[in-house]
Amino acid sequence: MRSPAAVVRPGPVIIEIDDGRGPRCVLRPLRRQDQPEWDQLRRGNAAYLSRWEPTSPDGQAPRIGFPSYVRALNRDARTGTLLPFALEVDGVLAGQVHLFGITRGSLQSGAAGYWLGQEFAGRGITTRALAALIDHALGPVGLHRVEVNIRPENAASLAVVDHLRLREEGRRERFLHIEGEWRDHRSFALTVEETRGRPVIERWVGRSSGRGADGSA
Repeated sequence: MRSPAAVVRPGPVIIEIDDGRGPRCVLRPLRRQDQPEWDQLRRGNAAYLSRWEPTSPDGQAPRIGFPSYVRALNRDARTGTLLPFALEVDGVLAGQVHLFGITRGSLQSGAAGYWLGQEFAGRGITTRALAALIDHALGPVGLHRVEVNIRPENAASLAVVDHLRLREEGRRERFLHIEGEWRDHRSFALTVEETRGRPVIERWVGRSSGRGADGSA
């Protein structure tokens, strides 16, 4: 069991993904100066991402400027309810990875979410980023469990949790509002005990070793 001193304080942090694989990936706070690159990445991937991203049930999407968005991420990070990261690949902004809905007390859990530009897909980047996020959450942050909820139609994300051997917990009916409808999701999770003290990425490396697998997402 971790001692309280082993748990890091909430707040924006930087995680260098040092897993012996390329390309170089870094999880870092989103910055106000990222806006031009972020805007371009989002515009270029609007159609690609729209099928998977939450929408408002009332059809009224909230309007928030980029500087306010960054401030909100940092505020929630400091309160400990969110771990927000920009995902940087070889120095280029490629997407975002978050751990949200962080709950302490008897639960000690959070849910992971992510998006990646289509131009970066198919290189194992999402798998590596999710593994690093889970390591940070179950290690320094002191959580017991991380879950990932995925639409059954999202083959790329299902491949990510399969690579890392997350345990499937079941189907959540009408779980999130996406593309104008309440969509079912499959729920996956990993707890501290299941990692056996090893980096989460090794769950993938062990399976892909000798098979030439690079990951599909």
